[in-house]
Amino acid sequence: MTISNFDDLLQAARQQDQPQRLLMVFTCAELPDDCTPQQRREFEAGGGGALVPAMCADKSPDELQSFAALKLESGQFQSQWHVVFVSALSGANNTAPSSGDIEQTLDQMVESVKLGALDNMIAFDTSGSAILLQ
Repeated sequence: MTISNFDDLLQAARQQDQPQRLLMVFTCAELPDDCTPQQRREFEAGGGGALVPAMCADKSPDELQSFAALKLESGQFQSQWHVVFVSALSGANNTAPSSGDIEQTLDQMVESVKLGALDNMIAFDTSGSAILLQ
């Protein structure tokens, strides 16, 4: 299955044999203090900057109706985010992942975002479309 948007991921997670948790790291774009004038202009025009983790969440696929519902809920906690990184954590033996496993994986995801190691996550923009970051 091709995942081109968050709702595709939600559907795929619901179809898995084992219970799933969707782990999310919401990020905000910030401009580093040591930026160049060119980087500042690009940032002010809506491009560039560094993605900084701002908030984490985990949900079962059944707790989410759609990306629109997730965006509405996330706005209650973080007024403006730019990219959300998502990974699925699978349970075993028809048991959902433990809270300890969820917390550990979220911590690893946050560190991965800080390091720019994004291979094990799917990035979505604020419209719910999957994006490729360069």
